[in-house]
Amino acid sequence: MIEKAIDNYLSKNHFSELSLKAVFFDMDGVLFDSMPHHSVAWVKAMNESGLEFSEQEAYMNEGKTGTATINGVFVRLNGREATEAEKQDIYRLKAQYFEELGAIGTMPYALEMLKKIKEKGYRIFVVTGSAQPTLLDSLKDHFPGIFEKENIISAFDVTQGKPHPEPYLKALQKAGVKPWEAVVIENAPMGVQAAVAARIFTIGVNTGPLDSNVLTENGADLVLHSMQELYEKWSDFGF
Repeated sequence: MIEKAIDNYLSKNHFSELSLKAVFFDMDGVLFDSMPHHSVAWVKAMNESGLEFSEQEAYMNEGKTGTATINGVFVRLNGREATEAEKQDIYRLKAQYFEELGAIGTMPYALEMLKKIKEKGYRIFVVTGSAQPTLLDSLKDHFPGIFEKENIISAFDVTQGKPHPEPYLKALQKAGVKPWEAVVIENAPMGVQAAVAARIFTIGVNTGPLDSNVLTENGADLVLHSMQELYEKWSDFGF
């Protein structure tokens, strides 16, 4: 399964080999078990702002910047883009509700996975659409010695968030590597689209309520079902 996935990736992109030097991790739903909080906060903020929005939509939009999510809902429901004031007000409300839900734990096996990769000497980056300060700040507390500040690419660092490839293209540039020298770990459809558009080998880890086929349909080269499975199968990749 793994060898076939790699062969298909190389053939599709006309690359000769997958020669790993860097691993790019999404944050929400991959490193932190934060998506349940995000979905509740989004639904509450949107509904209180008079916008119809469901938990399913929160998961399907995961990976987008907050302003892009809000704008998309306005276009869908109101036939127009949201104003800057509307985007700021709704996102501020969403962030407030998120914080009120309390502390967020890490995904099982996330730290073990990061340590395994670090021991191999690969560069590690976080590539997230999040602008949630508490999560960004807590990366160093929950994963000590893993992330350098300059290796975190968030909504503050891009003009176009996922599914646009800009976040992952920026990660490639910062890491100083080519697409065939990196691997992306993603759990969200929008994030998978972004990584695939950047021509990086993309492992979808389905840690939420969406059907795994959603990640495959959005282009994931391989789909696993937990961070534990990723940890246990990592050596099978030959990295």
